[in-house]
Amino acid sequence: MKKIGLVGGISWTSTLEYYRLINEGVNEKLGGLNFAECVIVSLNFDDIQKHTWENAYGLLREATQTLTQTDVDAIALCANTAHLFADELRAGIGVPLIHIGEETAKTVQRSGLKKIGLLGTVHTMQKDFYKAKFHALGIEVLVPTLQETKNYIQQTLKEELGRGVLREETKKNYIAIMNELVAAGAEGIVLGCTEIPLLIKQTDVPVKVFDTIAIHVNAIVDFMVS
Repeated sequence: MKKIGLVGGISWTSTLEYYRLINEGVNEKLGGLNFAECVIVSLNFDDIQKHTWENAYGLLREATQTLTQTDVDAIALCANTAHLFADELRAGIGVPLIHIGEETAKTVQRSGLKKIGLLGTVHTMQKDFYKAKFHALGIEVLVPTLQETKNYIQQTLKEELGRGVLREETKKNYIAIMNELVAAGAEGIVLGCTEIPLLIKQTDVPVKVFDTIAIHVNAIVDFMVS
């Protein structure tokens, strides 16, 4: 089995899901008492907030360097927004970086969909680092048009889901936002923040939902047992 290095803590709630799902996935593949050989560097999310995501490259670079010193065979960043710096980090770590956006875009492509709605942090919805992975495969990406809506998603991700707080009112609002994207032509919805699948499930939306944690974990497990 290959050893995986995880950059977590962004946030701890989704990192917990990564750890659980990776171990379950490895055991499903290998059976017996086989579980994941992994190393987690868990960042203090408050440090990210103080630096802001735009200036978080140094923190992520330090985390990946710490992981490479433990002889991991690949690295995964346990947050969609952290992939803001994935290309730069990939160039300097010397081991594969399993990219959540690339894996999700390939999964959408295999589904045959050509237009998807994307929910995530403001950075993930507005910047090109994530959407470009879909555009490269000929997939159109729709995001909420109102800045107020994007800010609401950002706020609830940070202050609620990132703290492990799941509110029914927030779920209803997310469903309404996703239904607006479907009405605008989205054939599927990408849950482009690793906290959103804690709140939203396939049964909540009338179109195909792409759970980025599940997709990322599947790619990680496949690598580990390959």
